Amino acid sequence: MNGGNRNRGGRLVHLRGARFRVAVGLLVVAMLSACTSNGSSGPETGLEDPGDCIPVDMVVSSEKLALLTELAQEFNDSSRAQLDGGDCGFVRVRKVASGAAATLLANGWPDRTVNGDPPTVWSPAASSWGAVLNQRLAEKGDPAMAPASDSFMVTPLVIAMPQPMAEALGWPGTPIGWEDVLRLSRDPQGWAAYGHPEWGAFKLGKTNPNYSTSGLHARLAQYYAATGKTSDLTLEDVERPEVVDFARGIESAVVHYGDISLTFLNNLYRNDARGTALSYVSAVAVEEKSVLDYNRGNPDGILDPGETARKPRVPLVAVYPKEGTIFSDNPFIVLDAPWVNAKARVAARRFETFIQRPVAQRRALKGGFRPGNSSVPVGNPITAANGLDPNQPQTLLEVPKPDVLTRVLDKWEDDRKRARVLLLLDVSGSMGEPAGNGTKLDLAKRAAIDALALFADDDEVGLRIFSTGLGPDSSKDWLDLVPVGPIAQNREMIAQRIDALTPVAGTPLYSSTRDAYDEMVAGYDAERINAVVLLTDGRNEDDRNTDLDGLLKALRGQSTGEQSKQVRVFAIAYGEDADLETLRRMAEATNAQVYDASDPTTISAVFTSVVSNF
Repeated sequence: MNGGNRNRGGRLVHLRGARFRVAVGLLVVAMLSACTSNGSSGPETGLEDPGDCIPVDMVVSSEKLALLTELAQEFNDSSRAQLDGGDCGFVRVRKVASGAAATLLANGWPDRTVNGDPPTVWSPAASSWGAVLNQRLAEKGDPAMAPASDSFMVTPLVIAMPQPMAEALGWPGTPIGWEDVLRLSRDPQGWAAYGHPEWGAFKLGKTNPNYSTSGLHARLAQYYAATGKTSDLTLEDVERPEVVDFARGIESAVVHYGDISLTFLNNLYRNDARGTALSYVSAVAVEEKSVLDYNRGNPDGILDPGETARKPRVPLVAVYPKEGTIFSDNPFIVLDAPWVNAKARVAARRFETFIQRPVAQRRALKGGFRPGNSSVPVGNPITAANGLDPNQPQTLLEVPKPDVLTRVLDKWEDDRKRARVLLLLDVSGSMGEPAGNGTKLDLAKRAAIDALALFADDDEVGLRIFSTGLGPDSSKDWLDLVPVGPIAQNREMIAQRIDALTPVAGTPLYSSTRDAYDEMVAGYDAERINAVVLLTDGRNEDDRNTDLDGLLKALRGQSTGEQSKQVRVFAIAYGEDADLETLRRMAEATNAQVYDASDPTTISAVFTSVVSNF
């Protein structure tokens, strides 16, 4: 690799899949609080006051937030921030997921009270997202906003594997790639074929390509692996039966999807602490930088105040796919937007020069990125001791032409693993409290109904409500309104039943969650992603069942011996009174995640993030 290769990510086009079109409408509603337990989906606000200086707002993808925040602070305190005429620039950095930022920019950065001020500078994970933005604008007859830009640091997509698993496949001496992932995913013996029956089946962590750069790049790498090419992927290639079969085989090993890869790394880290890392996931498609962060004991790349890094018991190693891979090139895009004035543009360019200096490039390298220019060679910490290889990747893949890329993304709807989901909605009395232009329940109903469009017709979805005093004799804690079944048949009925919901009484959180989980385990389908989506605005109010530890034990499958039947509980903490910490523990017990919708008006965006797992 050398610093002269710019914009390796190539060019993308508008993502036109049906699920993505719906998601765009939902995500723009309230990006600020569409935050998962990792705090990674929505923009962070609380920006410093620039005083008399010219603010240069910069939105970045989450993996480089810490580094750019530090560099911005150094720039602001230096003489380089001084502009002609006595002015000064003041760079303020916050994170917004790459796909979400493209959507917000394409829509003129709406609702600034929620989404913050629009940026002067945008640095998505890959320059490809700038092409996505320009394509969306062109379709509306608007001028391009994202000019071609240089990268200032890069990181390749890798297949991250726990070291013992990689060694079982012959790492580091034997090249490993997507072909091996496919073979393992289809082998009924799973890891027993390599002498490790205790590891179970091969399990893959992979993000939704419509939201995540790593998911997008993994999808492209799979198609290239299936064709044996490294460039010039064609429409004919992606339609070939053997290529379709290859792609679907890879997806069959996915444990669940999601909008960010940090979900998998944080879950793996928690399992590592319990000594169960090798039973959670076998491989995760992530950037090289994330492998380094994980092995340093900081899986999300950001240490909170008081948090101490703990190196994992079982480190990850970066497998550079033998078929080739793609770089995330982290461009520095000074936007051609109406809100960017000339002085802010000058200050932004000053900051760009500041971070391209060798000293800043060495900081990027220290943080786990490869330098974006040749002024600094690749070296420590990109080393074998950290599970990485500075001499890889040997083969780079070309991002295909727009029509081919669009088809690859659209076909994900056909190829992805299907889901079996029970929606478990709280209808307790507190859901009748005012929120927005109605009640909390009104907002939740609209969000849930909209989210139904994100499921494929052959996903299986059901609806259950819970509260005290349900049923004809007011003795039940929950009621099934629509049984789990193909949503093509259930969609309208679920929407109608949701629309008719009214608040009732208390919150039997523990018993209702346990019963829903047990039912999904009993009907477990190994060919699908099995999950409960739990939305609640309160705490457990059931005096008959206060045993949280017993519930957590059951959710881990320990009480029934059903650990192999992975039913995940994705929990939404809705409103300020929701028991976020308990919901977090419940979600983590099933290797899922909690979503924070403490501001009820953000529930649409949160629901979209939840459904991205399926």
